[in-house]
Amino acid sequence: MSARRVVLIGYGAIAADIAAALLAARDPGYALAVLLRPGSSSAGRVPEGVAALSGLDEVAAFAPDLVIEAAGHGAVRESVPGCLALGLPVLISSIGALHDEALYADLVATARRGGGRLLLASGALGGLDYVRAVRHASQLELRYESRKPPAAWSGELRALGHDPAALAAPVTLFSGTAREAAARYPQNLNVAAALALAGPGFEATGVDVVCDPAATGNTHVVRASSEFGTMSLEIANQPSPTNPKSSWIVAQAILAAVDQHFSPVVMM
Repeated sequence: MSARRVVLIGYGAIAADIAAALLAARDPGYALAVLLRPGSSSAGRVPEGVAALSGLDEVAAFAPDLVIEAAGHGAVRESVPGCLALGLPVLISSIGALHDEALYADLVATARRGGGRLLLASGALGGLDYVRAVRHASQLELRYESRKPPAAWSGELRALGHDPAALAAPVTLFSGTAREAAARYPQNLNVAAALALAGPGFEATGVDVVCDPAATGNTHVVRASSEFGTMSLEIANQPSPTNPKSSWIVAQAILAAVDQHFSPVVMM
């Protein structure tokens, strides 16, 4: 079997973890390329054996079996539409960008026209299978809480007049809808957007963002209730060693999605 061909959009910490794992894979293995955004500082970090691409023409020539976005909301706007128009499946990690209704509608329309597919990674969250199952329940109530240590919110805390090093009690930074949360915190609330898209939508999904000095990791709490039953889920992820705003598990979740994409057996 020939190597599976994958293009990564961007080459930050998450993409580097993904690339390392895919390059180590064998039977059949992967051929990798990185699509770099104009002016990117990541060009010098692309490892040997990975092609560096500078535009959609080069992506088309590489002929990938899968494109993975791991470069933030800007990349979803700038690079994903063109890949979908080429008829490619694109796995998105920066799901929070889809809080923009116009962007989401445009991506879906582009995928339909070009034959591409928009694949959404679960990222740091679990339980989305349950949420998908009850999304049309007439009595559904869905709420998500993000609870992270001060290191993840140092800038936001200082803006509110708090010293992150001296924080003694939890501080609620935000309480509102998933759409508002994803727009306000584009680097932090991809999980809330994933939950909203799996469930009843951005407006019907409640979000609380809490900074807690007692937190030892990035904790995600999901509570759902409907006529079908209730769910209460808590996940405590270790922060990424290179970015405390993100969970270390994110790259592993994307790798699991890649495995499912190519597998003859798919867990729905």
